[in-house]
Amino acid sequence: MNPFDLTGRWAIVTGANTGIGQAIAVGLAQAGADIVGVGRSDMDEAAARIIAAGRKFVALKADLSNKAEASAVIDRAIAAHATPDILVNNAGIIRRADALDFSEADWDDVMDTNLKSVFFLCQAFAKAAIAAGRPAKIINIASLLSFQGGIRVASYTTAKSGVAGLTKLMANEWAARGINVNAIAPGYVETNNTTALRADAERSADILKRIPAGRWAKAEDMAGAAVFLASSASDYVHGTILPVDGGWLAR
Repeated sequence: MNPFDLTGRWAIVTGANTGIGQAIAVGLAQAGADIVGVGRSDMDEAAARIIAAGRKFVALKADLSNKAEASAVIDRAIAAHATPDILVNNAGIIRRADALDFSEADWDDVMDTNLKSVFFLCQAFAKAAIAAGRPAKIINIASLLSFQGGIRVASYTTAKSGVAGLTKLMANEWAARGINVNAIAPGYVETNNTTALRADAERSADILKRIPAGRWAKAEDMAGAAVFLASSASDYVHGTILPVDGGWLAR
């Protein structure tokens, strides 16, 4: 038996339209999972790649900054005949400004999407898994800023630190209920969220000099860790925040 085989399981992936979310959704599909993609924008590219891998794909439009919409996602996925097997909380936004100038709107927008929705999606998913009597896996997308402070991203750092804390708390409460809760902490990845950093030649060069692997991550670098945490290979892994950072935190 291949412990990494996800055949017969469903994975709900938020922010599956692009970047890390799409790469994880495709990676899980290649390992055998059918996918429910959740997001505000079209997921045509993700759908095409997942269907090409021979798996089913269901697209759900939802504004995850809205608590009611976030909480309803799991019921909508189940209504589409998905089972509560795997949840990947990837959707996120970022706002940049000096802490002295950071606005309440930029604080609330990031916290609602990156932290509040994560909790209520996890809560709804766990209730569904327990009610169905199914073992389940939750994978939250944390960040290097779950461990470090960063600069000019006050709400993002706070939210990602909160994601790490929630991951541990939910693991403590739900491990004995058959639910593994873990997180991936990506390093510096070539995505839309890091466009501003990569456009700053000096900042980008400083970042690159600190990465032992000698390059920025690609979104696909996160897929293997997600497959591991979604599979039976990680059945005794609970409450872990797994950095996938090219060695950044070891420096």
